[in-house]
Amino acid sequence: MTLKNRISLLVSLLFTILFGLASTVIFILYSNYRKEEFRDRLEIKALSNIKLLVNVKQVDNQLLKIIDQNSINKLYDEKTLVFDSNYKLIYSSIDDAKINWSVEDLKFLKKNKTFFKQQGDYEVYGVFYDTNDKDFYALISATDNYGKKKLLFLRYTLIISYIFFTTICWLLTSFMVRKAMNPLLAFHQKIKNINENNLDTRIASNNTKNEVDLLADEFNFMMDRIEISYQKQKEFTAHASHELRTPLSRMTSQIENAIADPETKPKNSSFLNNILSDVNHLGELINSLLILSKIDNRKTENNEIQRIDEILFSSIEKINKTFPDFVILFEMEESDDLDTALEIKGNKNLLEIALTNILKNAYIYSDNKQAKVKISTDHYHLIISVSNTGNTLNEEEQKNLFEPFMRGQNSKKTSGFGLGLRIVHRILTVHRANITYSTPNINTNLFQLFFDL
Repeated sequence: MTLKNRISLLVSLLFTILFGLASTVIFILYSNYRKEEFRDRLEIKALSNIKLLVNVKQVDNQLLKIIDQNSINKLYDEKTLVFDSNYKLIYSSIDDAKINWSVEDLKFLKKNKTFFKQQGDYEVYGVFYDTNDKDFYALISATDNYGKKKLLFLRYTLIISYIFFTTICWLLTSFMVRKAMNPLLAFHQKIKNINENNLDTRIASNNTKNEVDLLADEFNFMMDRIEISYQKQKEFTAHASHELRTPLSRMTSQIENAIADPETKPKNSSFLNNILSDVNHLGELINSLLILSKIDNRKTENNEIQRIDEILFSSIEKINKTFPDFVILFEMEESDDLDTALEIKGNKNLLEIALTNILKNAYIYSDNKQAKVKISTDHYHLIISVSNTGNTLNEEEQKNLFEPFMRGQNSKKTSGFGLGLRIVHRILTVHRANITYSTPNINTNLFQLFFDL
């Protein structure tokens, strides 16, 4: 899970949980408040009935009318019972509602003074009223429809508000976090494409105190140190390779003179030839390291328009001088935009080195000293294909094919250092081109170079 999604999830969950708890607490508090408020209303009504009985000397029809008139429309579906000290019912309201009661309830009431309980849909309140000469017990039952409607309205309001505002929170949180993380995403996009060829890339900083700018400053400082170290390494490799070329050239010349000398030729010819071969291989290694150290993506070196077919023909001519028995079958696919596609921006010498290394690789690892070279185009690329028949690479070897000093199982009987394809890959990377390796058949090696149109 990405950081922005994690932040969005945590913030949204926190709001959802807190809002849910707040809504629940509000509902519970209001529900308790409704019960207490309704209980107070029942208590007032019960005490008013008892006071009427106490103040009126006779219980007659007139008294009943007074009580009923006092209670009408005050409570919904109300029922009132009043008992004297002998638990005798002395008053019952005129409605049809019923209260389930027992003497034990009245005894409990005398002991505890009041009680409030639920009986089905009704809420029952009981009160014990003690006068100087008489005791009264009152039970009153009613349903709080008005309060329950308000409670139901509050419930639906809280539920709808919870769903609405949590949805809004999730959407807004996702949007705001995404917006807040945009600088970090831009930072990621910029550093993602940094490699050894563009170590001079730096991240723009607004000189603010936010974390992204601080990270950009530290990254730029780190890249400064890396670039300096990398340049020193390249300079050392270039200087060391350059210094080694002179004594190797002198050794090569002396060995060749010794081989050509009639006095030493018969005796040490084989020995000197082996030394000369080793020196030549060492010279090739030094030249390869020197080329790698000089490859860079300086734009001033890659702005000239080059004809890739002319560079390819020059490479073929050069490789044929080195390997006269190398047969190259050339093919150029016809297309309307081929002439334009053949023109690319780049460094002629570097591209010639790359194509020469590909052709040399095809010769060394072919089983018949032949290779097929084809120039073609698709809608997006100019493609140079070089194929030969011979032993192919396995999947593990293909993954590391363009790493330095990598050599496959098919190279056991051939000399080399595993730097040729690395040089090709670096040169093509500088020219924003790509190279791929595939095995279309069991014994066919295919390299394809892709140049953007």
